[in-house]
Amino acid sequence: MTQRVLTGITTTGTLHLGNYVGAVRRAIAASRAPGVESFFFMADYHALIKCDEPDRIEASRLQIAATWLAAGLDTSRVVFYRQSDIPEIPELTWLLTCVTSKGQMNRAHAYKASVDANLAAGEDADAGVTMGLYSYPILMAADILMFNAHRVPVGKDQVQHIEMARDVAQRFNHLFGRGEDFFVLPEASIDEEMELLPGLDGRKMSKSYDNVIPLFEGGSKALKDAIARIVTDSKLPGEPKEPEGSHLVQIYDAFATPAQREAFRAALRAGLAWGEAKQQLFELIEAEIGPMRARYDALMAEPERIETILMEGAARARALAAPLLQRLREAVGLRRFQPLQAKAAPQAKAKSALPVFKQYREADGQFYFKLNAADGGLLLQSQGFAQGREAGQWVARLKKEGVAALAQAPVQRAEGVAEAQLHEALQALQAAESQD
Repeated sequence: MTQRVLTGITTTGTLHLGNYVGAVRRAIAASRAPGVESFFFMADYHALIKCDEPDRIEASRLQIAATWLAAGLDTSRVVFYRQSDIPEIPELTWLLTCVTSKGQMNRAHAYKASVDANLAAGEDADAGVTMGLYSYPILMAADILMFNAHRVPVGKDQVQHIEMARDVAQRFNHLFGRGEDFFVLPEASIDEEMELLPGLDGRKMSKSYDNVIPLFEGGSKALKDAIARIVTDSKLPGEPKEPEGSHLVQIYDAFATPAQREAFRAALRAGLAWGEAKQQLFELIEAEIGPMRARYDALMAEPERIETILMEGAARARALAAPLLQRLREAVGLRRFQPLQAKAAPQAKAKSALPVFKQYREADGQFYFKLNAADGGLLLQSQGFAQGREAGQWVARLKKEGVAALAQAPVQRAEGVAEAQLHEALQALQAAESQD
């Protein structure tokens, strides 16, 4: 079974070396695994919660998109899009908001942290809290459920949001599913061995600590200058140095082969100067990052190329989102008005003249169904399904909803069959179904 994996990137800044090692490189490698369908999106609606600087958000969207593409994201294998290019997401957010309790939102970590900080400062509990911050988990749930992702790679601080998405999905399925589950229940994917790259001072690499090593910004000079500022001990050239516990060595390990790691440790224990060690670290990182930086610079010089890629990704994403949202609209009652059905003929007479659905399995292992007229002529033929249950669910919908379900059904009209003839057959089945 194909597993859908969804990754969002908030567009409020630029990515540094720690982001590349801890997230970008690993996610791109995972997207190449067999049996995985990956979705990567620019979370620019989320960015509006944190940032009210339009120019910064615009620049960040371009820089981050260019970074992922330069790092090797294969858009022929993954769906890569901007959140704001998918109008179905905010509409789904509202549908989910209407089934989400305020009490659940009150327990969200980000909101509780803001309340605690306000109270500690003697402020009103909700001072500075926007509805964007408060409702953030619902938008995140919509991002995930819109594409029915099975797995969402997150840090431990985001696990609660995945649990909330599961709760909201279950509630919606229960209220409106009528035996059908619209949403997959997503699972948080936490990599316990994920590399958290240390910064210049040994703490976690973070812009809030001002200890980052730039990824592409400033070119190779900025990379070299940052590496030169990595804090080391005071051992002189020629003195043995202990590699274990050194954050310079940890950074080296993130880019080195096992043989390179062993040789680097041996050289340090033999007295390699820290200055020379930093030069070797720069050369090692530059060998991997340099070609990517060249691709990044080329992309940044032609933003229209990135725009085209993202719009193609949005089209692929919407091809999945629009049909699901239409089904959800139908489920909650936002349906197009249909002509009132004429009173059904007496049951015995109707049954003798009713069209018939038939389900079957072909030699290819796929399940199919077809609709035959009362005289046996073929009216409608389905596509193949991996599970018989899926075929059965569509048959049930077509019987119950008639023409209203036809637009979304994975079927095609038989050759020579008029649309009016097919509609008449479905209306007859729907009328019979309503009498049962």
